[in-house]
Amino acid sequence: MQNNVLILDFGSQYTQLIARRVRELNIYCEIHPYNKIPENLEPFKAVILSGSPFSVRAEDAPHPDLSQIRGHKPLLAVCYGAQYLAHFNGGSVEASDIREFGRAKLSMIKAEEDFFKDIPENTNVWMSHGDTIAKLPENAVRLASTTDVLNAAYRIEGEETYAIQFHPEVYHSTHGKQLLENFLVNIANVEQSWTPAAFVDTTVASLKEQIGDGKVVLGLSGGVDSTVAAILLNKAIGKNLYCIFVNNGLLRKNEFESVLHQYKDMGLNVKGVDASERFLKALKDESDPERKRKAIGNAFIEVFDDEAHQVSDVDWLAQGTIYPDVIESVSVNGPSVTIKSHHNVGGLPDFMKLKIVEPLRMLFKDEVRRVGKEMGIDPELLGRHPFPGPGLAIRILGDITAEKVRILQEVDAIFINGLRKWELYDKVWQAGAILLPVNSVGVMGDERTYEKVVALRAVESTDGMTADWVNLPYEFLQEVSNHIINRVKGVNRVVYDISSKPPATIEWE
Repeated sequence: MQNNVLILDFGSQYTQLIARRVRELNIYCEIHPYNKIPENLEPFKAVILSGSPFSVRAEDAPHPDLSQIRGHKPLLAVCYGAQYLAHFNGGSVEASDIREFGRAKLSMIKAEEDFFKDIPENTNVWMSHGDTIAKLPENAVRLASTTDVLNAAYRIEGEETYAIQFHPEVYHSTHGKQLLENFLVNIANVEQSWTPAAFVDTTVASLKEQIGDGKVVLGLSGGVDSTVAAILLNKAIGKNLYCIFVNNGLLRKNEFESVLHQYKDMGLNVKGVDASERFLKALKDESDPERKRKAIGNAFIEVFDDEAHQVSDVDWLAQGTIYPDVIESVSVNGPSVTIKSHHNVGGLPDFMKLKIVEPLRMLFKDEVRRVGKEMGIDPELLGRHPFPGPGLAIRILGDITAEKVRILQEVDAIFINGLRKWELYDKVWQAGAILLPVNSVGVMGDERTYEKVVALRAVESTDGMTADWVNLPYEFLQEVSNHIINRVKGVNRVVYDISSKPPATIEWE
């Protein structure tokens, strides 16, 4: 694929955001660790250096060889990248008396520069640094300053190298997207050709070439990723795609039947397998979260292997792996580690001897949804909240029983249906209920009760890496709580989780 942008990751928390902003400009980009620069740089029309938690003055600071990039490709150095270019090229970087974290204003801009086209003075930018560039590198021209930082942006004469001390990828940098567009489109002349339609066309063509007449099995989860992967594969190989949707007994209320019905109208070759009892048996008396996950993963492998053997001559296993999974499996401080397997597979053993195909492995979650929309997938399915692979097993704290699953399914259904009724569902990234391993005293009528406590959880997020709890209306919480306590036998107390990620995780286990 031509007209790519290469992002070199120095470990910044914002690196994925750079990629997102570039993709929003309909420009394809890839993230690579700074210590694994691709040998073939020809496909890349521009390079961006990310920020980093390191100081360039530290002995263990990232020190990549940019000799094949500088002067050969348009280069944008962000934060650490800007300090790196200065420190090792005749400038100097010092610990600043005034550390800049948060909003700042560009009090001086060289407006005649293409780099700052359509960006006004005093625009807000987001700073996140303790060091500062005290002296610019050789042949550098200052392009912008803030009140506290003299060298907030610069370029190098004689080459298309630009450097900025702030983070344009962060939402709080008001004209950050414009600045990225100025660099990539006006200066680097990168084409804005990365669209959902183009992705579908090129991916279907490449899947046809990769798979040929081979047969593919795919474990459907009912979620967005596996569904979009299935439709792409179906376009490429049709009936040679065999989809398996396993009911592990830990799905939401009536989900097995409703998802199968939904798939029936999508032209997919889907087989539903009800293995509820098998999974509950595997989980019997198990309360440790990690062992629960492993038990579910092993049971899934057994069921999946049984079903795959009923299809003759299968060559490929399809997975709904997406780009954050790929990025997070590669360390910027060491060698690559194995890409984590799809959450419904849990790591397939060698005896299955299947080659892997991952049609979505270069897409972010929001891009997966846009591709799904391009292919005409039902908006309701595309808007579904993420749901954990182990299902309700990690939302039931402690051991799993059929009765606990029933209770949580009822509670969850009231909560999710309530969000839809109040038109709050689409404003929430993920929501669910958690069954706690404690009983509490209550009074119903004139009787004392000693029953279960459930916690409700709703978060807003972009990709699940960080998340804030959602401030749901008190009236809504009151209505849902009353319905749960009045209608779900075995529950007499409802609480609402107001923890953000970090420090808490989205799921409780």
